[in-house]
Parts: sequence; structure tokens; C-alpha cells
Amino acid sequence: IRYYRLTAVCLGLLCFLLLTAITVLWIKFNNLTTERDQLQTSYINLTRERDQIQTSYINLTRERDQIQTSYINLARERDQIQTSYINLTRERDQIQTNNENMANEMGQLQKEKETLQKNLAELEQEKKTSSFYYISTEKKSWSESRKFCRERGADLVIINSRKEQEFISEAFGSSEAWIGLTDVDTEGVWKWVDKSTLTAKFWWTGEPNDYGRNEDCAITGYEGAGSERVSTWADYSCDRLAVGICEKRF
Repeated sequence: IRYYRLTAVCLGLLCFLLLTAITVLWIKFNNLTTERDQLQTSYINLTRERDQIQTSYINLTRERDQIQTSYINLARERDQIQTSYINLTRERDQIQTNNENMANEMGQLQKEKETLQKNLAELEQEKKTSSFYYISTEKKSWSESRKFCRERGADLVIINSRKEQEFISEAFGSSEAWIGLTDVDTEGVWKWVDKSTLTAKFWWTGEPNDYGRNEDCAITGYEGAGSERVSTWADYSCDRLAVGICEKRF
């Protein structure tokens, strides 16, 4: 009987241990199952994250490629702009050079134009004032000398330019001779016999001086001028006797 009791106790103890082991195993199984489910869930989540990361990577790769393409295009446009800038700079420099050359040419042409206009004006003036000059042989007063000229369809000479003054001096030498200039109407206001105002002046130094307040008529070839051939005018009394230079215009 003791043997059976011991056997029963051993069997009971063994069953208890077996039940305990099964319980522990069951608990561990449940824990492992839970961990497996968690791991599966984590795996699924990680797989999704991986897919999302791969998708993001693909998108980023595409964006990178687009950015690289845009960069290449921008670099090409930059190079084209730089080339255009260089070409425009060269064209600008060429235009500036052309403008400077044109300005110089225009300046030269303007000078030539002014010279031609001056020459043309002189030719026109010479054409308008073509004259025949002659000098009287008899010395007379200014008014008598003018009368002498007018009786011959002329008048005392009117000198309007240095060129004409040089011609008179060259043609008639240094003889003191009446010219058609007087201030008899208004003292100090010299006018030609055609009533035109005096413009070109060729007075000798200190002339006119109205010496004695009675010098109202002008001569050329003033003997005090010596070898001077241009500035040889002086004022004399109109009653002084001198030859006269007549001018007949055509």
C-alpha cells in the first residue's frame, strides 16, 4: 500500500510538474505568438516604410535628375548670355568707334562746309561787288574828289574787307588818297558814301583823332604809316587836297 501511495504521489507530482511545464510552455507560446505578431506587424510597417523610402528615393532621384537637367540648361543659357554679352560689348565698342569716327568725319566735313561757305560767300560778294578802280591825278578836296568820281559814273571807294584794302594798297602804292568814308554828319560815327556802317576798320595807330576838331574825312595810304600796307587810314580835314580813289561797281 505504501508503494502505491508513493507511486500515486510521484504520479501526482509528475502530473503537476507536467501541467506546470505545459502552462509555462503555453505562456511562452502565447508570448512568442504575440512577439511574432508584433514582429510581423513591425515587418509590415518596416516594409511599408521601406516602400515609402524607396518611393521617396525614386522621387528624389527624379527631382535630382530634373535639377541636374535644369542646371545644365541654365548653364547653357548662362553661356549663351555670356556669349551674347561679349558680342553686344564688341558691337557697342564698334558702334562707339564708328560714332567717334563719324563725329570726327562730321567735324571735318563741317569745317570743309564752313570753308566752302566762306569761299562761296566771298565769291558771291566778289560777284556782287565786282569793281573797277582808278585814281585821280589831280589833288582835290574830299567833296571835289567825290564829284570827280560821280561825274564818271563811280564814287569814292568803299572798302569792306582786308583783301580789298590790301589790293588798294598794292594797286595805288602809299599815296595818300581819299576814300568814301566820313563822319561829317555825326562826329565819331563813320559811314561810307552809300550810308552803310563801317565794319572792317584799317586805321593807323591813334587814328582817327579828329585833330583840331576838323577832321571828318578819311584817307588811305597815310604817309606816317611807313611800310605798313594794311592799317593806313587816317582822318583829315575834308578841305585838304589829295588824290581820290574812285570805284565803279558792276
